[in-house]
Amino acid sequence: RGNMVTLSLVLLLLSVQWSWAQENPLLPFSEHLDPEHKVRLKWGFDEIQGTILFELTVNTNGWVGFGFSPKGGMTGADVVIGGIGPDGSYFTDRHAEGNSMPVLDQQQNYKLLSLTESDGKTVMKFQRSIDSCDKDDLPITDLPMKLIYAYGQTDDITYHSNRRGTKELNLLKYMPHVNTPNSSFFDITMVNFTVPAKQTYYHCKIMKAPTFGSKQHIYRIEPVIENFDLVHHLLLYRCPPTVTEPLEAECYTGVDGTCMEVVAVWGVGGGAFEFPEVAGLPIGGNVGDFFYRLEVHYSNPNKSAGRVDNSGLRFYYTSELRQHDAAVLMTGLAVAPGYAIPPKAKSFLTYGMCDTADIPKVLEMPHDLQVFSAMLHTHLAGQKVRVGHFRGGEQIDLLVVDENYDFEYQEVTNLGKTKTVKLDDKLLVECTYNTENRDTLTWGGFSTTDEMCLAFLFYYPAMNLSGCSSFPDLKALQSAMGATDIDSWLNIMFTKTWNDTTINEYQQTLKSIDQFITVVDSLNNAASYKGTLPDLKVIPPEPCISGCVTKSLAVLSLLTCLAMQWASF
Repeated sequence: RGNMVTLSLVLLLLSVQWSWAQENPLLPFSEHLDPEHKVRLKWGFDEIQGTILFELTVNTNGWVGFGFSPKGGMTGADVVIGGIGPDGSYFTDRHAEGNSMPVLDQQQNYKLLSLTESDGKTVMKFQRSIDSCDKDDLPITDLPMKLIYAYGQTDDITYHSNRRGTKELNLLKYMPHVNTPNSSFFDITMVNFTVPAKQTYYHCKIMKAPTFGSKQHIYRIEPVIENFDLVHHLLLYRCPPTVTEPLEAECYTGVDGTCMEVVAVWGVGGGAFEFPEVAGLPIGGNVGDFFYRLEVHYSNPNKSAGRVDNSGLRFYYTSELRQHDAAVLMTGLAVAPGYAIPPKAKSFLTYGMCDTADIPKVLEMPHDLQVFSAMLHTHLAGQKVRVGHFRGGEQIDLLVVDENYDFEYQEVTNLGKTKTVKLDDKLLVECTYNTENRDTLTWGGFSTTDEMCLAFLFYYPAMNLSGCSSFPDLKALQSAMGATDIDSWLNIMFTKTWNDTTINEYQQTLKSIDQFITVVDSLNNAASYKGTLPDLKVIPPEPCISGCVTKSLAVLSLLTCLAMQWASF
């Protein structure tokens, strides 16, 4: 019996190790830096904490070097060198002044996490701050950067000969482009649609996707935009089985309003989006007979007439299935009438909450969400969007943040690492608006001049889940403001003198009253209950990493570091 228990534990450990080897949520991105595939870099980052994690694997038993270069060469490069020699592991933070041995940095701002050597490969995992910690470190920006590498055949750190190279990557705005076998694409677009001469118009087209005999995975989505000055955003929804006929009409005027399970999203200024290697959007197979609704928001402020549009989305798919089915969860503040943002507000906050504890009320087999990407969405007054992550009544993270929201540049962005949202967690979407240049109330709604506060979260494994959002209890709001019914409340809202004091009072009232929190599944079954909003706080980034906390530094380097700190007291 004891042997059986031991064997079970060993098998469990091996399965965990195998799973981790297949998918490390902290290192979702991967690129070979050389044509021969002898040097592989994996990485992930946390922009909120201000840290980036690397894992470098090199086919050598000698030393390995990696860094950032202003122009792709040695001069001015910020590098680390590490390996395992006769006396154990070594790892140093250096900078290059020319084509010579890089100089040891006075501050060791890279933190070594692990260093192994086996089967002819050296694997070095390390972390640093995204921003520069000192003059010898190069900051990591959201622009493409030149990465350099070199390695030796022994631990004698001498000239690398041809064992070196350069590759340009955008680490923080990385979008993988996998050459997937057995792949093709199809388009879902409008066809010769004449855009009405209206300031804002939503057009919907319900249709079937191409038929597949077996399940496929969509791994890349590209916008096909014919009129960039008119098309504001696109959404593709999967319809429930009750929708069985094609339809084309203005949105939200009929049966199209039942198709609300988001599967793809694009916003103005955004580009193509590719899923991580472990996940893909399922199509065909058991989801092959569903209809889909393409929603195009046309923003036509000049009310131009006679413009014809064929915009939509292109989907690349493959029969080589990924490890997980992916899905999109729409969360935030429900888009519904009865919600207003005051004029003359410098910084007005609205909130929408998802309580995942409600998901089991509409799904039989719910599970945790592994969130890897997001798209944040407001309209013209939006200034900031934050998504807070709460567990056990406490805020544990900011899931995603855009402190400088730009209405003209909306895109699906990678979170930098895969974040686990457990059942019973709460997600709070906070939007900040500026209405200083407006003289009237701004209402929640679909028009460009109305407002929204939404977060589209890309996650795996997929669930039959459509939305998870909240909306203020309007009766509680009316009562708190001294109104007896909707008409008297509207009269208060329209006649109130809006200044800093009254704006703040209204904001505090909105946040303190009960909210209706609703979860909806793919068949439009909903569960709703009342709850209150937690307080969202900004999480400060971690301080720059000091080499003094690097446990794997050589003893001499550690003693030197401690001596320098002692001398500074």
